[in-house]
Amino acid sequence: MSADKSPAILPTSRRRLLAGSGLAAIGAAIPAAGWAQAPSSGKPDLFIGTGGHGHTFPGASLPFGMAQLSPDTNTHGWDACSGYHQDDGSIMGFSHTHLSGTGIGDMLDILVVPTRQPLALRPGPADDPDKGYRQRFSDEFAEPGYYRVALESGVQAELTVTERCGLHRYRFASGPGHILIDFAHAIEDDWDKGVVVEDATLTLDPDGMLTGGRQVNRWAKGRHIYFAMALSRKPDRVQFFGDDGQPAPDGATRISGNRIKAAFFFDDAGGDPILIKTGLSAVDIQGAHDALSGEAPGWDFDGAVRAARGVWATQLNKLRVTGGSAGQRTIMASALYHTLLAPTLFTDRDGRYIGLDRKVHQAPKGEEAYSTYSLWDTYRALHPLLTLIAPDRAALLTRDLCRQTAQSPDGPPVWPLQGVETGTMIGWHAVSVLAEAHAKGIEADYAAAWPHIRRRAFDRDFQDIDSTLGRGFYYDLGYIPCDKVWESVSRTQEYAYDDWAMAHIADAVGAKDDAAALRTRSRNYRNVIDPDIGFARPRFSDGSWWHDYDPIQIGHDVDTWRDYTEANGWQATFLNQHDIYGLIDHFGGDAKFEAKLDALFNGPSTLPDNAPPDISGLVGQYAHGNEPDQHVAYLYAYCGAPWKTQAMVRRLLTEMYKADPDGVIGNDDCGQMSAWFILSSLGFYPVDPVSATYVFGSPLFDVAQLTLGQGRTLTVRANGNSAETPYVQSVRWNGRPWTRNWIAHSQLALGGELVFTMGERPSRFGSARQDRPPSFASTAG
Repeated sequence: MSADKSPAILPTSRRRLLAGSGLAAIGAAIPAAGWAQAPSSGKPDLFIGTGGHGHTFPGASLPFGMAQLSPDTNTHGWDACSGYHQDDGSIMGFSHTHLSGTGIGDMLDILVVPTRQPLALRPGPADDPDKGYRQRFSDEFAEPGYYRVALESGVQAELTVTERCGLHRYRFASGPGHILIDFAHAIEDDWDKGVVVEDATLTLDPDGMLTGGRQVNRWAKGRHIYFAMALSRKPDRVQFFGDDGQPAPDGATRISGNRIKAAFFFDDAGGDPILIKTGLSAVDIQGAHDALSGEAPGWDFDGAVRAARGVWATQLNKLRVTGGSAGQRTIMASALYHTLLAPTLFTDRDGRYIGLDRKVHQAPKGEEAYSTYSLWDTYRALHPLLTLIAPDRAALLTRDLCRQTAQSPDGPPVWPLQGVETGTMIGWHAVSVLAEAHAKGIEADYAAAWPHIRRRAFDRDFQDIDSTLGRGFYYDLGYIPCDKVWESVSRTQEYAYDDWAMAHIADAVGAKDDAAALRTRSRNYRNVIDPDIGFARPRFSDGSWWHDYDPIQIGHDVDTWRDYTEANGWQATFLNQHDIYGLIDHFGGDAKFEAKLDALFNGPSTLPDNAPPDISGLVGQYAHGNEPDQHVAYLYAYCGAPWKTQAMVRRLLTEMYKADPDGVIGNDDCGQMSAWFILSSLGFYPVDPVSATYVFGSPLFDVAQLTLGQGRTLTVRANGNSAETPYVQSVRWNGRPWTRNWIAHSQLALGGELVFTMGERPSRFGSARQDRPPSFASTAG
């Protein structure tokens, strides 16, 4: 499309793009101007994402905390990844570690079961909670840092946390009761092979403290967890139970095995509440003791709740909005909450942590190690968001990733969990986070990380893990052949993006020849996009393409093989993030590229029977519920049709998120889905995080204010905003007209005022060639 094409002839396109979006239906809910009211942070709903396939949990956590104490409702099935699902109807107990929004389950360490029911050592099935220690529940309440629920046996449970400790308060009705510690509790699915929990020990110390440790072989195989637990009331009896469910001899103070448990019995559990505090460590029991003594020395549960509320209030107040509907303001606050749950703290109070080499390391003074890096997801929007709203945390994470890159036998992390490189998904996207951080001026020891990054980039003898398969073919052929390696098309494209990120790091450390080679190789993505048909297409080792190509399918062998990672040919066609103008040229120019985008969003939303459930939230063949395409609505801005970006982004904001338990259209993936909503609601998005630039979309709220740190504030205004005015007419930055359809991070990070003027019809704003976003540039323009 030419730069001067008038949008005045586009009402048909507008209607087609907005068809079925429901924008008109919510028009009254978005006032035209709401500036008289001061922007506020809103109140998050912790149950958003706990239904559907959001895979979040409602329990107590601090921002990025090690202890994430929450109820567990199930340990089997895809919707048990976080241990909790809104529809399950019964609670097994309360465990101390959780994953938020992931597509694979793990954690759920140290389950505590308070009950007045007869002793049961197994939870029983979810569909028949009377057969085990499960309990139905009511009066469930959750807010950041605090959770409360009434259990059917007559126990009110309350939970809160410090950074490394879980704190419980249980109020029992009068009469006998007990508290079971199920140390065999873990995610267990049909694909688990072997023993999930092994080498577990429980010890009752002379002072009444229970300590323990175990190895878990689930997703992060071989990870260790240790704890120290104290009770405020002395039980009348303590009983251990072995793997066979038989009680240990009376008076026993220690037990070991794979499915061990302990029970604290109270002849009358009523009266004063029973408080429990549990310190955590991935290093050893001493680390767990240190957590207790340093963070929870007394029994002030209410004081801990107040402290948690204060920490969360500070963090959540960093983003304040007016306008939108009440539901949208709740979604925004809830999304911000979910973006602050991971990565999770992984250092003990003395700075020790387990590295990806499975050895104990000491973090430098003032530094921290983290776990739960869902990098295939979060490099896209979560980490860019943190560079704005939590720059100090982003810097900590950057320095941590540099250290972990140097310590890991696998080089740059892929999906590290609790000191274990899971190697989940494809590529090694830690390099994107590091390259973006450097581009945004975050200081870290990139030079120390570079030799290990370089080995991953060039050494064909360097260890292959699942996420890096096929690198030899990639080097030699320029693509990964579909008859040799699983998910070959997506691998080729994502390895190319990591080449782009590694090129930036190479430049940063002075490896100019390596940077040039990587930058050239980053265009390998084109070798799996057939220009004759305009699709990402499986390619065989002899150079030929899959002849009977069907872009709806996920593999050339429908029954046994996938050529794409959680995507099909339609979605994979637009995976490229860093060389958009090269992709446009590969398609034959602006008009053809725009037409292809139109076809993506307007085609039938049909999927093959063997499509993974991750491909969700369909608009045509675009899948918002999974990460590979989440930048694609913004690609119209590169071919001179930014009004189509604006219409589609507004549609996705209003259709794909709800203020309900099933309000996230796919797995939240450690905050990535939430981060997309936040950034897109603000009116901009990082299509290529390494470029350190943001492409404009369509702001959802009348006013948004972000606290950026160092006393800086960014205010985003949308004049004339409503459901019927999704189109940007003009932009002003700090009072001056702004013609570019993008802005650099370096400008936003200084603070100021970004003002959009909105309208009912498309405008020519940002469509001129010189105003389109940069792409395939080593530095932001």
